[in-house]
Amino acid sequence: MQILDISDVEQIDQFHALQLTLRDRWKTIEQFDESDADILVIPSLSIDQSELNKVEGCEHYEERLLFSLIRLQNPRNRLIYVTSMPLHPSIIDYYLQLLPGIPFSHARSRLLLLSTYDSSKKPLTQKILERPRLVKRIRQALRLDKSFMICYNSSSWEAQLSVKLGVPLYAAAPELQIWGTKSGSRQVFAESEIPHPDGSQRVWSHEDLATAAAQLWERQPTLQRMVVKLNEGISGEGNALLDLRPIANLAPPGGSSSQRVAAISDCFHTMRFQAKQEDWENFSRRIPELGAIVEAFIEGEIKRSPSVQGRISPNGDVEILSTHDQILGGPDGQIYLGCRFPADEAYRLQLQQMGLQIGKNLAKKGALERYGVDFIAVEQGDGTWDIQAIEINLRKGGTTHPLMTLKLLTNGRYNLSTGLFYSQQGREKYYIATDNLQKERYQGLLPNDLMDIIANHRLHFDSGTETGTVFHLMGCLSQFGKLGLTSIGDSPQQAEDIYNKVINVLDDESQKSNDFFSSTENIFPMTWDGYSY
Repeated sequence: MQILDISDVEQIDQFHALQLTLRDRWKTIEQFDESDADILVIPSLSIDQSELNKVEGCEHYEERLLFSLIRLQNPRNRLIYVTSMPLHPSIIDYYLQLLPGIPFSHARSRLLLLSTYDSSKKPLTQKILERPRLVKRIRQALRLDKSFMICYNSSSWEAQLSVKLGVPLYAAAPELQIWGTKSGSRQVFAESEIPHPDGSQRVWSHEDLATAAAQLWERQPTLQRMVVKLNEGISGEGNALLDLRPIANLAPPGGSSSQRVAAISDCFHTMRFQAKQEDWENFSRRIPELGAIVEAFIEGEIKRSPSVQGRISPNGDVEILSTHDQILGGPDGQIYLGCRFPADEAYRLQLQQMGLQIGKNLAKKGALERYGVDFIAVEQGDGTWDIQAIEINLRKGGTTHPLMTLKLLTNGRYNLSTGLFYSQQGREKYYIATDNLQKERYQGLLPNDLMDIIANHRLHFDSGTETGTVFHLMGCLSQFGKLGLTSIGDSPQQAEDIYNKVINVLDDESQKSNDFFSSTENIFPMTWDGYSY
């Protein structure tokens, strides 16, 4: 199949002309959210596959956009969801049964599930483009004048598919993705006058990286640690921590620049890498491919990692959607594990204002749809917080699906004056969410086993009380012992109690299964041709 070259001027013009139809079709956020539409969901993780493969169970992350099925609560919407491999039927049934006031059969009749039947390590969108009959089937299923495409992140693959189908992509254009990289984020922060750590521009070799790190050290002689980041790393997996304290004597404040460069260069192989099984040999190999930056590590005894999430509408309006306190893990607390909504009241309104400034900058550059901004907040001792922006995500991230799940299930609204979310009944809503509830004991649990556990222990989301837990990444459970969930309550404590109950139940149920297996394996020994082994 001849794949369209989006670098071709004619193809670029077609892509942008399609995106402009979004602006003509929906003048406001409300019109867009309430419209009669055909929604094509392409949950492709069209990012560097080597970086993606650092995330355990990444092949199941196409499930993270399944919250989009909740859009079928609008009885006029239709939805097409494409995946690399077919999804387990019970997973689809689970989401459709969450829809308030919509008969299951009615929602199912408006959902078309398609698959490439290709489990190879390539972006889903690339797989779709390599299958012309699948592309044709998608196009024939859509009302083109009422259709748009959403994705996890936008790349040249999504742009090519948009042009091939004649369907506008509701996401930032591929050429704008630079503003979601580590170096691009730093430029946007500077332009928007948002505080951010001292650091470097993008470099393309480990020699230049050592020079950039030495220059940063010269600017800040008391600096203890630096963060080295691959320019397109995700979820903190492309980060490494460089500790300067062991080499301080090798490069004293009065020493030469060449001494500092040499000392840092020799120390790169001792960095603490956030990704499992990462090392300097592999990390340094990626620098010429992706580029890298170095930043000052923000120290502090009481330190948090809040974020703000916004949306840029087709007409250029910027809307703040949420704030979160992120839950981080890994060797040095740089890997995203989950989040709490909302962020602490001490700084959530300040986050909103910073997020709005950044969103307006991105809108001027032509960005569309989701953006998220991560920060580091350090308590100053007088009750105030020093807040530094760290990076921008021009894609759907780990805080997207929990917030959208809450919004679509409760039909509620985010209030800018308080930074809180209120259901349609006026209840304040809070949640804890994670993509990384992972334990070895959970391995072997099938999606149907999880459904049994949910039903037996009443762990489901209750549309009457608007509290409970919504599960995702269920396909990860059996092989990786990994699961995602969003626990929703009417207070932070209730949300945490619901979250902890889920973990306790899963621990108990998985232990029962393991105990049963241990007690029966000697009673019924495995045989082959009548012989025990």
